[in-house]
Amino acid sequence: MNHPPLTCFSLTTTDHVAHLVLNRPEAMNTMHPTFWRELGQALAHIHKTGEARVLVISSTGKHFSAGMALETFGGDIAMDDQSPEGRAAIFDLLAGMQATFTQLETLRIPVIAAIQGACIGGAVDMVSACCIRYASPETFFCIQEINIGMVADVGTLQRLPKLIPLALVKELAYTGRKLGATRALACGLVNEVFDSPEAMLAGALQCAKEIAA
Repeated sequence: MNHPPLTCFSLTTTDHVAHLVLNRPEAMNTMHPTFWRELGQALAHIHKTGEARVLVISSTGKHFSAGMALETFGGDIAMDDQSPEGRAAIFDLLAGMQATFTQLETLRIPVIAAIQGACIGGAVDMVSACCIRYASPETFFCIQEINIGMVADVGTLQRLPKLIPLALVKELAYTGRKLGATRALACGLVNEVFDSPEAMLAGALQCAKEIAA
């Protein structure tokens, strides 16, 4: 069964290991409307085919993802919270994005995230929905929403407290500070910090191979 055509991702399955790669490095793998549609389609394909026993998510370029693209909130929505229609549109948009990450969280196979460079805003929501997280030395996490006057409302505030101490979640959410790889490992957000992005991806795929065996 062929997967749907993808422009924001590449998807392969080898020896029961699915590998979903964010592949818009020129845009720092930001999450624009097509990203959300294609992620849902890719996850549905993995679920329906039943070929994969584990999923690895990684990205191309220097950074895992810079998070939400501002164009996601443009178009017909334009962040209009002054009218009933605008508020309903914002609600529906956010509910749809939340549902996509819940789809990732509830996928019937384990999900491993290989995270290099920046993991910002919506990307933190994404990786917090995964089962296992690996990092490289330059990896950092940032709940960026506070810095632009928004709420991290696509899953971070719901999932992070299950992964790291609540006081640390509050510190990150209130300040927008960066959480580096060393501290992320110490608090349990990531399972291991590898020497390089290449070693990290190799480690993630090796773990996936063991799970799929």
